[in-house]
Order: sequence, then C-alpha cells, then structure tokens
Amino acid sequence: MRRAPLREVCVYAGSNHGTDPRWAEAARALGQLLADSGISMVYGGGAVGLMGVLADAALDHGGQVTGVITRDLFEREVGHLGLTELLVVGSMHERKLAMADRAQAFIALPGGAGTLEELFEVFTWTQLGIHAKPVAVLDVAGFYQPLLAFLDRLVDDGFLRSGHRAQLLSSGDPVDLLAQINRWEPVEIEKWLDFEDR
Repeated sequence: MRRAPLREVCVYAGSNHGTDPRWAEAARALGQLLADSGISMVYGGGAVGLMGVLADAALDHGGQVTGVITRDLFEREVGHLGLTELLVVGSMHERKLAMADRAQAFIALPGGAGTLEELFEVFTWTQLGIHAKPVAVLDVAGFYQPLLAFLDRLVDDGFLRSGHRAQLLSSGDPVDLLAQINRWEPVEIEKWLDFEDR
C-alpha cells in the first residue's frame, strides 16, 4: 500500500555549523526545497548551528516550520522565536516523540551525538515495526560515508539484515534524497523479526 503524499518531514541537524561550509549550504538547500515543495518541517527548535540555518531557509521561502524544544534548552536562549509554531516540552523523551509523531519521514543532516542518537532511534523503529516511515541521511561531502560503511560491516558480521540496511536512504543531493523518500515503500515487519535462518 502506497503512503500518502508527504506533508511533514522531521529533520535532525547539528546545533553547531561544523567545519565545512558545505554542510550549512546543504541545510539551507534542504530548508528551501521543503518549503518550495509545500512540505512542512518539524525539527528540534533551535536557532543555532545547522538547525538555525535549516529553519531560517525554510521560513525565508514561505515554509511552515514547527520546533520542539525542552524547557531547559529554551531557557538557555537557544530556542528559535520566529517559527510557525514552537512547542516547549518537559523532557527529551517528549521532544523526540512529538517530532516523530508529526512526521511522515525523517532526514538527518550532519550533526553530533544527539543527531546520531535521534537518527538511530527512528531507524531502529523501522526494524521493530514501531513505524513504517522512511529514514534518510543527507550525506553532504561524504559526512556519513564512515557510518554507512559501518552499517555494511554490521551486515557482513551478521548483526544487521541486508534488507533492513537498505531501508536507510542516503544521497548528497537534497532533491535526489526527497525523490527517494517519495518512492520509498514499507517492508513487512515479519521480514525483520526472524533473525534465524530457516
């Protein structure tokens, strides 16, 4: 069964800009692409780093942007005050759940430990059947190549099934990545749960 057209995408991104200006350029391009495509965005609500670049680009091009941030982070003055909607929640668990519930797909830009933790949580949820939503990385300037290679190693070592590995989409081009997301089809959960060879 095909999914409904994308209405809202969750984007994970670093709270720093990183050392390569191409990462900020990619965040800007993705924000504009989502806005121009009429796709709303939900993200972590920050005004700093790639998160801020991403949100500002979407807003500058008429996009709808929802931020979800914890009260603690908001009070540290890192919350973006110019969003379409800003939800302030009590904990990181509430934050991640609110973002995941709203989204029909997930994209990770370059980022640090928090971005990776969020990415792997929703990627694991596809394996467990908690959701049937595409998960993708915007692999700008080869940022995610070591991680993708490690996932291939997990397949080789018998800790990750090749079919599940294939569910993590990747591209260095935002337009191509969005096209992959739109073509993505869910796989039956039964194929993930039987880890023993028959």
